[in-house]
Amino acid sequence: MTTLTNARLIDPESGAITLGGVRLEDGVIVEILPEGAEGIDCGGKCLAPGIIDIGVKIGEPGERHKESFRTAGRSAAAGGITTMVTRPDTTPAIDSPELLDFFSRRAADLAPVNVLPMAALTKGRDGAEMTEISFLRDAGAVAFTDGDRPLQNPKTLQRALTYAADLGALVMAHPQEPTLSKGACATAGPLASLMGLPAVSPMAERIQLERDMALVEMTGARYHADQITTAAALPTLERAKKAGLKVSAGVSAHHLTLNQFDIEGYRTFFKLKPPLRTEDDRLAVVDAVQSGLIDIICSMHTPQDEESKRLPFEEAASGAVGLETLLPACMQLVHAGHLTLPELFRALALNPAKLLGLEAGRLAVGAPADLILFDPDKPFVLNRTKLHSKSKNTPYDLRRMEGVVLQTYVAGAQVFPLDD
Repeated sequence: MTTLTNARLIDPESGAITLGGVRLEDGVIVEILPEGAEGIDCGGKCLAPGIIDIGVKIGEPGERHKESFRTAGRSAAAGGITTMVTRPDTTPAIDSPELLDFFSRRAADLAPVNVLPMAALTKGRDGAEMTEISFLRDAGAVAFTDGDRPLQNPKTLQRALTYAADLGALVMAHPQEPTLSKGACATAGPLASLMGLPAVSPMAERIQLERDMALVEMTGARYHADQITTAAALPTLERAKKAGLKVSAGVSAHHLTLNQFDIEGYRTFFKLKPPLRTEDDRLAVVDAVQSGLIDIICSMHTPQDEESKRLPFEEAASGAVGLETLLPACMQLVHAGHLTLPELFRALALNPAKLLGLEAGRLAVGAPADLILFDPDKPFVLNRTKLHSKSKNTPYDLRRMEGVVLQTYVAGAQVFPLDD
């Protein structure tokens, strides 16, 4: 039994912050304690549900040199992430029960945090033939996605959504019109023209989302947009939700805290997919998170090695690591007054848990004892070489940030910090 006391309890369900503690036993929260209880003194720091990060890229199989289960798991624990929901865009793609079984066994053996795998929606993620969704679901897949490859053929997507709807399975899609966005590495506008970079209009996001919403309406499937990053797409998302469609959306912390001007100087660590947007887009998306229109904040952790980033901007790989920077990046939104701590953990923990049907993401009796203790105000300068990830491609290198994870618990066991 573990008793944590004298903590500021961040409750995303009630929206309250109270002083008290929790008692943990057999991997669950067995009691919420009032102020003044005896136990391990948390010194008035914040105790919140562990972060559930949807869309984490692991390099196994095929790209273990970029990220392994061990390094990703340690990075997640250091970042207060107690559950990683992983992408199937591996080499080869996770598109069969056999590959999913290998992936799950490796995760259970090596990662100190929970790992919930997603499987590919189509075989090889090539958009032509859907995978065996039923068998993959039975094997443990929590959702189905082709990652950052938008499914171009609407008939294939219709079939997949229809089949997924019959099973109650969740489909996650990347709403970027593939023809318009092909080869683009910046958002269309004066900056992209000045830099001579191939660019894509923000409307490419809206066009694809409009098409997907029509197919969701047709099939009644559960659908999650992995990243909504533009103001143009928000009315489409709002209409779909008001119409009662089973639709949710996420956004990465990078798109909430950075904008298109960060790519000036052709800095490839800021090359993301979709590309960074205008400041007006960023603020509109921040407001959408605050209002609940966008449900989830994620890291969209995408490790890339030095060789793939040290290239001309157009040729460099897209993506950034984010497991350890997710919380401090999001704390910028709290300190700027855009979000309260309960609102933040609604997007980081409670809503992801609801989407996946998990009991986690809550500070409640009977909930899993997946918790994070952190100091929201402690400043530090990020040094990318000290990240636990194998790859160090973070856009926040040498940035002054606030918000330090002190302890992470998974099923009541402390997984960060550890002596080894």
